[in-house]
Amino acid sequence: MEIALVTGSAGLIGSETVRFFANKGLTVVGIDNDMRSTFFGEEASTNWCRDQLEKEVDGYLHYDQDIRSEKDMENIFQKFGKDIRVIIHTAAQPSHDWAVNDPFMDFTVNANGTLVLLEMTRRYCPDAVFIFTSTNKVYGDTPNRLPLVELEKRWEVDSSHCFYEKGIDESMSIDQTKHSLFGASKVAADVLVQEYGRYFEMKTGIFRGGCLTGSGHAGAELHGFLAYLMKCTITEQPYRVYGYKGKQVRDNIHSFDLVNAFWYFYQEPRIAEVYNIGGSRFSNCSMLEAIEKCEQITGNTLNWSYDESNRIGDHIWWIGDVSKFQQHYPGWQFKYNIDDILLEIFEGLKKRI
Repeated sequence: MEIALVTGSAGLIGSETVRFFANKGLTVVGIDNDMRSTFFGEEASTNWCRDQLEKEVDGYLHYDQDIRSEKDMENIFQKFGKDIRVIIHTAAQPSHDWAVNDPFMDFTVNANGTLVLLEMTRRYCPDAVFIFTSTNKVYGDTPNRLPLVELEKRWEVDSSHCFYEKGIDESMSIDQTKHSLFGASKVAADVLVQEYGRYFEMKTGIFRGGCLTGSGHAGAELHGFLAYLMKCTITEQPYRVYGYKGKQVRDNIHSFDLVNAFWYFYQEPRIAEVYNIGGSRFSNCSMLEAIEKCEQITGNTLNWSYDESNRIGDHIWWIGDVSKFQQHYPGWQFKYNIDDILLEIFEGLKKRI
Protein backbone atom coordinates (compact mmCIF):
# COMPACT_ATOMS: atom_id res chain seq x y z
CA MET A 1 0.00 0.00 0.00
CA GLU A 2 1.28 3.47 -0.94
CA ILE A 3 0.10 6.10 1.55
CA ALA A 4 0.10 9.88 1.33
CA LEU A 5 -0.28 11.44 4.78
CA VAL A 6 -1.76 14.94 4.58
CA THR A 7 -1.94 17.34 7.52
CA GLY A 8 -4.51 20.12 7.43
CA SER A 9 -6.38 17.81 5.08
CA ALA A 10 -9.70 19.69 5.19
CA GLY A 11 -8.11 23.05 4.42
CA LEU A 12 -7.60 24.63 1.02
CA ILE A 13 -4.26 23.05 0.12
CA GLY A 14 -4.80 19.93 2.17
CA SER A 15 -8.10 19.01 0.52
CA GLU A 16 -6.69 19.69 -2.94
CA THR A 17 -3.79 17.39 -2.03
CA VAL A 18 -6.13 14.65 -0.81
CA ARG A 19 -8.05 14.61 -4.09
CA PHE A 20 -4.98 14.94 -6.29
CA PHE A 21 -2.93 12.17 -4.67
CA ALA A 22 -5.97 9.89 -4.37
CA ASN A 23 -6.57 10.35 -8.11
CA LYS A 24 -2.98 9.27 -8.65
CA GLY A 25 -3.73 5.97 -6.91
CA LEU A 26 -2.39 6.57 -3.40
CA THR A 27 -4.33 5.83 -0.23
CA VAL A 28 -4.69 9.12 1.63
CA VAL A 29 -4.60 9.51 5.40
CA GLY A 30 -5.72 12.96 6.54
CA ILE A 31 -5.11 14.74 9.84
CA ASP A 32 -7.23 17.80 10.63
CA ASN A 33 -8.95 18.90 13.85
CA ASP A 34 -10.63 22.03 12.41
CA MET A 35 -8.44 24.53 14.24
CA ARG A 36 -9.31 27.03 11.53
CA SER A 37 -12.61 27.57 13.35
CA THR A 38 -10.62 28.23 16.54
CA PHE A 39 -8.53 30.82 14.76
CA PHE A 40 -11.18 32.58 12.70
CA GLY A 41 -14.61 31.57 14.03
CA GLU A 42 -17.26 29.09 12.97
CA GLU A 43 -17.74 30.71 9.56
CA ALA A 44 -14.20 29.56 8.73
CA SER A 45 -14.77 25.95 9.81
CA THR A 46 -13.57 23.34 7.33
CA ASN A 47 -15.83 20.54 8.58
CA TRP A 48 -17.94 20.88 5.42
CA CYS A 49 -14.86 20.04 3.39
CA ARG A 50 -13.96 17.08 5.59
CA ASP A 51 -17.47 15.70 5.07
CA GLN A 52 -17.06 16.05 1.31
CA LEU A 53 -13.72 14.24 1.33
CA GLU A 54 -15.09 11.33 3.37
CA LYS A 55 -18.03 10.96 0.98
CA GLU A 56 -16.22 11.50 -2.31
CA VAL A 57 -12.65 10.18 -1.98
CA ASP A 58 -12.40 6.40 -2.03
CA GLY A 59 -10.33 4.99 0.80
CA TYR A 60 -9.81 8.34 2.53
CA LEU A 61 -9.03 7.91 6.23
CA HIS A 62 -9.49 10.91 8.52
CA TYR A 63 -7.96 11.50 11.94
CA ASP A 64 -9.31 14.33 14.08
CA GLN A 65 -6.01 14.85 15.89
CA ASP A 66 -3.68 17.68 16.86
CA ILE A 67 -0.28 17.59 15.14
CA ARG A 68 1.32 18.92 18.35
CA SER A 69 0.52 15.69 20.20
CA GLU A 70 3.54 13.39 20.08
CA LYS A 71 1.46 10.47 21.36
CA ASP A 72 -1.31 10.85 18.77
CA MET A 73 1.09 11.38 15.89
CA GLU A 74 3.20 8.42 16.98
CA ASN A 75 0.11 6.18 17.02
CA ILE A 76 -0.67 7.16 13.41
CA PHE A 77 2.89 6.81 12.15
CA GLN A 78 3.35 3.49 13.96
CA LYS A 79 0.14 2.16 12.45
CA PHE A 80 1.10 2.85 8.83
CA GLY A 81 4.89 2.78 9.11
CA LYS A 82 6.86 2.49 5.91
CA ASP A 83 3.68 2.35 3.83
CA ILE A 84 3.77 6.14 4.24
CA ARG A 85 5.58 7.27 1.09
CA VAL A 86 4.95 10.99 1.31
CA ILE A 87 3.97 13.47 4.03
CA ILE A 88 2.42 16.70 2.77
CA HIS A 89 2.36 19.09 5.72
CA THR A 90 -0.14 21.90 5.14
CA ALA A 91 -1.54 22.31 8.68
CA ALA A 92 -0.77 25.71 10.21
CA GLN A 93 -1.90 28.80 12.02
CA PRO A 94 -1.84 30.82 8.78
CA SER A 95 -2.49 34.46 9.71
CA HIS A 96 0.20 36.95 10.59
CA ASP A 97 -2.44 39.22 12.17
CA TRP A 98 -3.92 36.46 14.35
CA ALA A 99 -0.54 35.34 15.72
CA VAL A 100 -0.34 38.42 17.97
CA ASN A 101 -3.47 37.25 19.79
CA ASP A 102 -1.87 34.03 20.97
CA PRO A 103 1.87 33.72 20.24
CA PHE A 104 2.10 30.44 22.15
CA MET A 105 -0.52 28.73 20.04
CA ASP A 106 0.87 30.19 16.83
CA PHE A 107 4.38 28.95 17.58
CA THR A 108 3.43 25.53 18.91
CA VAL A 109 1.17 24.78 15.93
CA ASN A 110 3.60 26.04 13.30
CA ALA A 111 6.99 25.13 14.79
CA ASN A 112 6.42 22.41 17.40
CA GLY A 113 3.85 20.65 15.23
CA THR A 114 6.31 20.54 12.35
CA LEU A 115 9.03 19.17 14.62
CA VAL A 116 6.73 16.38 15.83
CA LEU A 117 5.92 15.37 12.25
CA LEU A 118 9.56 15.43 11.16
CA GLU A 119 10.65 13.31 14.07
CA MET A 120 7.88 10.76 13.49
CA THR A 121 8.87 10.61 9.84
CA ARG A 122 12.51 10.01 10.80
CA ARG A 123 11.57 7.24 13.23
CA TYR A 124 8.92 5.36 11.26
CA CYS A 125 9.28 6.13 7.53
CA PRO A 126 12.66 7.80 6.97
CA ASP A 127 12.62 7.11 3.23
CA ALA A 128 9.36 9.00 2.76
CA VAL A 129 9.26 12.37 1.03
CA PHE A 130 8.42 15.27 3.37
CA ILE A 131 6.80 18.31 1.71
CA PHE A 132 6.29 21.46 3.75
CA THR A 133 4.01 24.37 2.91
CA SER A 134 6.05 27.35 4.03
CA THR A 135 5.37 31.01 3.21
CA ASN A 136 6.92 34.10 1.68
CA LYS A 137 6.58 35.68 5.14
CA VAL A 138 9.88 33.99 6.04
CA TYR A 139 11.51 36.88 4.16
CA GLY A 140 9.92 39.35 6.57
CA ASP A 141 9.61 42.91 5.31
CA THR A 142 12.88 42.76 3.35
CA PRO A 143 10.94 42.95 0.05
CA ASN A 144 9.80 46.42 1.10
CA ARG A 145 13.38 47.63 0.63
CA LEU A 146 13.20 46.98 -3.10
CA PRO A 147 13.16 50.01 -5.41
CA LEU A 148 9.44 50.45 -6.03
CA VAL A 149 7.58 52.87 -8.23
CA GLU A 150 3.93 53.89 -7.85
CA LEU A 151 1.68 53.24 -10.83
CA GLU A 152 -2.01 54.07 -11.21
CA LYS A 153 -3.33 50.90 -9.57
CA ARG A 154 -0.27 49.11 -8.18
CA TRP A 155 3.25 49.31 -6.89
CA GLU A 156 5.88 47.80 -9.16
CA VAL A 157 9.62 47.19 -9.05
CA ASP A 158 11.64 49.84 -10.87
CA SER A 159 12.14 48.45 -14.37
CA SER A 160 15.82 49.39 -14.34
CA HIS A 161 16.42 46.63 -11.80
CA CYS A 162 16.20 43.70 -14.21
CA PHE A 163 17.24 41.21 -11.47
CA TYR A 164 13.60 41.27 -10.29
CA GLU A 165 12.07 41.00 -13.75
CA LYS A 166 10.72 37.54 -12.87
CA GLY A 167 10.10 38.35 -9.22
CA ILE A 168 11.90 37.55 -5.97
CA ASP A 169 14.02 34.41 -5.89
CA GLU A 170 15.34 32.23 -3.06
CA SER A 171 18.57 34.22 -2.67
CA MET A 172 16.78 36.93 -0.66
CA SER A 173 17.89 36.86 2.99
CA ILE A 174 15.48 35.75 5.69
CA ASP A 175 17.64 37.42 8.36
CA GLN A 176 17.68 40.92 9.92
CA THR A 177 14.08 41.75 9.10
CA LYS A 178 10.65 42.12 10.73
CA HIS A 179 8.79 38.88 10.11
CA SER A 180 5.66 39.21 12.27
CA LEU A 181 5.27 36.51 14.92
CA PHE A 182 3.63 34.26 12.33
CA GLY A 183 6.60 34.75 10.02
CA ALA A 184 8.98 33.85 12.86
CA SER A 185 7.14 30.62 13.69
CA LYS A 186 7.14 29.66 10.00
CA VAL A 187 10.87 30.45 9.75
CA ALA A 188 11.47 28.03 12.62
CA ALA A 189 9.49 25.32 10.85
CA ASP A 190 11.07 26.09 7.47
CA VAL A 191 14.62 25.76 8.88
CA LEU A 192 13.70 22.59 10.76
CA VAL A 193 12.52 20.94 7.53
CA GLN A 194 15.76 21.98 5.84
CA GLU A 195 17.83 20.71 8.77
CA TYR A 196 16.16 17.30 8.93
CA GLY A 197 16.88 17.00 5.24
CA ARG A 198 20.55 17.91 5.49
CA TYR A 199 21.36 16.37 8.88
CA PHE A 200 19.51 13.08 8.40
CA GLU A 201 19.64 13.02 4.57
CA MET A 202 15.86 12.99 4.35
CA LYS A 203 14.00 13.95 1.20
CA THR A 204 12.47 17.26 2.22
CA GLY A 205 11.01 20.05 0.10
CA ILE A 206 10.14 23.53 1.35
CA PHE A 207 7.62 25.51 -0.72
CA ARG A 208 7.50 29.21 0.17
CA GLY A 209 4.13 30.25 -1.16
CA GLY A 210 2.69 33.63 -2.02
CA CYS A 211 -1.11 33.84 -1.77
CA LEU A 212 -2.50 30.32 -1.99
CA THR A 213 -6.06 30.35 -3.19
CA GLY A 214 -8.93 28.55 -4.90
CA SER A 215 -12.62 27.81 -4.60
CA GLY A 216 -12.05 25.53 -1.61
CA HIS A 217 -10.83 28.41 0.55
CA ALA A 218 -12.86 29.15 3.68
CA GLY A 219 -11.93 32.83 3.49
CA ALA A 220 -11.99 34.95 6.65
CA GLU A 221 -11.07 38.57 7.37
CA LEU A 222 -7.65 37.62 8.74
CA HIS A 223 -6.80 35.00 6.13
CA GLY A 224 -7.82 34.17 2.59
CA PHE A 225 -7.43 37.44 0.68
CA LEU A 226 -9.19 36.66 -2.61
CA ALA A 227 -11.85 34.33 -1.20
CA TYR A 228 -12.85 36.80 1.52
CA LEU A 229 -12.79 39.74 -0.89
CA MET A 230 -15.07 37.91 -3.31
CA LYS A 231 -17.37 36.86 -0.46
CA CYS A 232 -17.73 40.49 0.67
CA THR A 233 -18.40 41.64 -2.88
CA ILE A 234 -21.15 39.04 -3.31
CA THR A 235 -22.80 39.60 0.08
CA GLU A 236 -22.16 43.37 0.25
CA GLN A 237 -20.37 43.00 3.57
CA PRO A 238 -17.96 45.86 4.35
CA TYR A 239 -14.31 45.28 3.48
CA ARG A 240 -11.30 47.20 4.79
CA VAL A 241 -8.08 47.85 2.89
CA TYR A 242 -5.00 48.43 5.06
CA GLY A 243 -2.32 50.83 3.88
CA TYR A 244 -0.13 51.29 0.78
CA LYS A 245 -3.00 53.11 -0.99
CA GLY A 246 -4.57 49.73 -1.83
CA LYS A 247 -1.85 49.24 -4.42
CA GLN A 248 -0.03 46.40 -2.64
CA VAL A 249 0.67 43.51 -5.01
CA ARG A 250 0.43 39.77 -4.42
CA ASP A 251 1.00 36.81 -6.66
CA ASN A 252 -1.77 34.24 -6.40
CA ILE A 253 -1.40 30.53 -7.09
CA HIS A 254 -4.34 28.17 -7.43
CA SER A 255 -4.30 25.22 -5.05
CA PHE A 256 -4.24 22.80 -8.01
CA ASP A 257 -1.09 24.34 -9.44
CA LEU A 258 0.65 24.19 -6.06
CA VAL A 259 -0.34 20.58 -5.39
CA ASN A 260 0.74 19.63 -8.90
CA ALA A 261 4.15 21.05 -7.95
CA PHE A 262 4.10 18.83 -4.86
CA TRP A 263 3.45 15.84 -7.12
CA TYR A 264 6.41 16.66 -9.33
CA PHE A 265 8.66 16.92 -6.27
CA TYR A 266 7.36 13.61 -4.94
CA GLN A 267 8.22 11.90 -8.20
CA GLU A 268 11.82 13.17 -8.15
CA PRO A 269 12.57 14.35 -4.62
CA ARG A 270 15.64 16.25 -3.47
CA ILE A 271 17.21 16.85 -0.08
CA ALA A 272 16.39 20.08 1.79
CA GLU A 273 15.37 21.95 -1.34
CA VAL A 274 13.75 25.38 -1.02
CA TYR A 275 11.43 26.87 -3.63
CA ASN A 276 9.58 30.14 -3.95
CA ILE A 277 6.23 29.11 -5.35
CA GLY A 278 3.37 31.39 -6.26
CA GLY A 279 1.55 32.92 -9.18
CA SER A 280 4.72 34.71 -10.31
CA ARG A 281 4.31 37.08 -13.26
CA PHE A 282 1.67 34.68 -14.62
CA SER A 283 -0.94 35.36 -11.92
CA ASN A 284 -0.82 38.44 -9.71
CA CYS A 285 -2.81 41.55 -8.84
CA SER A 286 -2.92 44.55 -6.58
CA MET A 287 -5.68 45.10 -4.05
CA LEU A 288 -7.30 47.76 -6.24
CA GLU A 289 -7.09 45.49 -9.28
CA ALA A 290 -8.62 42.60 -7.32
CA ILE A 291 -11.53 44.78 -6.17
CA GLU A 292 -12.15 45.87 -9.74
CA LYS A 293 -12.14 42.28 -10.98
CA CYS A 294 -14.51 41.09 -8.23
CA GLU A 295 -16.93 43.90 -9.05
CA GLN A 296 -16.84 43.00 -12.74
CA ILE A 297 -17.53 39.32 -12.05
CA THR A 298 -20.34 39.85 -9.52
CA GLY A 299 -21.94 42.95 -10.96
CA ASN A 300 -21.90 44.40 -7.43
CA THR A 301 -20.03 47.36 -5.98
CA LEU A 302 -17.82 46.44 -3.02
CA ASN A 303 -18.53 48.39 0.16
CA TRP A 304 -14.92 49.08 1.12
CA SER A 305 -13.08 51.56 3.29
CA TYR A 306 -9.45 52.50 3.61
CA ASP A 307 -7.26 52.47 6.72
CA GLU A 308 -3.99 54.32 6.26
CA SER A 309 -2.19 52.03 8.74
CA ASN A 310 -0.61 49.08 6.99
CA ARG A 311 -0.44 45.71 8.68
CA ILE A 312 2.82 45.23 10.60
CA GLY A 313 5.47 43.50 8.49
CA ASP A 314 3.17 43.38 5.46
CA HIS A 315 4.63 43.31 1.97
CA ILE A 316 4.11 46.25 -0.37
CA TRP A 317 5.00 44.12 -3.37
CA TRP A 318 5.44 40.40 -3.65
CA ILE A 319 5.84 38.45 -6.84
CA GLY A 320 7.80 35.23 -6.45
CA ASP A 321 10.24 33.97 -9.05
CA VAL A 322 9.42 30.31 -9.73
CA SER A 323 12.29 29.80 -12.17
CA LYS A 324 14.23 27.47 -9.87
CA PHE A 325 11.33 25.04 -9.57
CA GLN A 326 10.65 25.21 -13.31
CA GLN A 327 14.31 24.45 -14.03
CA HIS A 328 14.23 21.42 -11.74
CA TYR A 329 10.83 20.25 -13.02
CA PRO A 330 10.34 21.54 -16.57
CA GLY A 331 7.14 19.54 -17.04
CA TRP A 332 5.30 21.62 -14.46
CA GLN A 333 3.31 24.61 -15.70
CA PHE A 334 0.52 26.90 -14.53
CA LYS A 335 -3.10 26.06 -15.31
CA TYR A 336 -4.93 28.98 -13.60
CA ASN A 337 -4.33 32.73 -13.99
CA ILE A 338 -5.84 35.41 -11.76
CA ASP A 339 -9.05 35.71 -13.82
CA ASP A 340 -9.58 31.93 -13.80
CA ILE A 341 -9.05 31.86 -10.04
CA LEU A 342 -11.51 34.65 -9.26
CA LEU A 343 -14.21 33.21 -11.50
CA GLU A 344 -13.86 29.79 -9.87
CA ILE A 345 -13.99 31.33 -6.37
CA PHE A 346 -17.15 33.23 -7.37
CA GLU A 347 -18.84 30.08 -8.67
CA GLY A 348 -17.84 28.09 -5.59
CA LEU A 349 -19.09 30.73 -3.16
CA LYS A 350 -22.42 31.07 -4.96
CA LYS A 351 -23.09 27.42 -4.18
CA ARG A 352 -22.28 27.80 -0.48
CA ILE A 353 -23.70 31.18 0.56
